[in-house]
Amino acid sequence: MRSFMNHAKLYATVVLAFTLLSGCASYGTSDSSIEPTKANYNAALESANKSLKAAVQANYVWRDSGKILKKADKAAKKGDFATAIKLANKAKRQGDMALAQSKTEANAGPR
Repeated sequence: MRSFMNHAKLYATVVLAFTLLSGCASYGTSDSSIEPTKANYNAALESANKSLKAAVQANYVWRDSGKILKKADKAAKKGDFATAIKLANKAKRQGDMALAQSKTEANAGPR
């Protein structure tokens, strides 16, 4: 039984690491192709909010996601839409990864 628990923990760790690495591999690749406009920022913000809402509903939102969106809002108010879009996309990725982590760890715990 103890061996099974160790294997389950190892499996969960590997899945989480793969999820995080795949998220990091795409980090920054799509931001540069987006034209930094208010409309594109609003679209990125809407997408981030949907992702974070799903993470909140799963009770698994990450600590800094809201802070990142606040920074994005400040950048947008200053007219720096390139930074605002980049930050909104980062918050979306965090929401996506948090949701994936919640599914991976849904059955974690002692057996």
